[in-house]
Amino acid sequence: MNPILLDIPEQFETERLLLRVPQVGDGAMVNEAIRESYEFLNEWIWSDHIPDIEETEVGARKHRANFFLRDAFPFYILDKVSGEFIGSCSLVRIDWHVGRFEISYWIRQSASRHGYMSEAVDGLTQFAFENLQANRIEIRCDSRNSASRRVAERCGYHLEAILINNFKDPAGDLRDDCIYTKVRLKNGSFGYPTLPSK
Repeated sequence: MNPILLDIPEQFETERLLLRVPQVGDGAMVNEAIRESYEFLNEWIWSDHIPDIEETEVGARKHRANFFLRDAFPFYILDKVSGEFIGSCSLVRIDWHVGRFEISYWIRQSASRHGYMSEAVDGLTQFAFENLQANRIEIRCDSRNSASRRVAERCGYHLEAILINNFKDPAGDLRDDCIYTKVRLKNGSFGYPTLPSK
């Protein structure tokens, strides 16, 4: 079946969070979080400038379009009680033939260290296995990014490999890429196969 024909929920909830597809008009709240967190996150994911609201709104609308084209599944993370925008958690680099997805994420600085991103990643992992019939989900991050690595490890992802000199960071330096993985096992559960003991 063509993925565009799939009926896929546009939002889901975890214990504390609402994850939903970007909406028209989200640019302002996302831009506020980017401005608050630019120095906190720039080492890992952004380039040499802080985007303005219009640029961020364009990004939100493109993310929304990508969801409906099934090219990616971006979700904005909101606190269920306050409605505050916390960050973004998305399924990207999709291979529909294999059922392979990658989770990317970022969180605003003021919301970090509360377990929100681990909760969101757990929720999105379950969402992908249940709604998209995922067979493999990866989390990739800079080997130096200890916070991102902790999220993957807390969510039960297995460090499958570290690729040396696999990408350049925003400063243009060669960096090593950690690949954390969960797969659909033969018994239908999700995890990582253990090697038989010798």
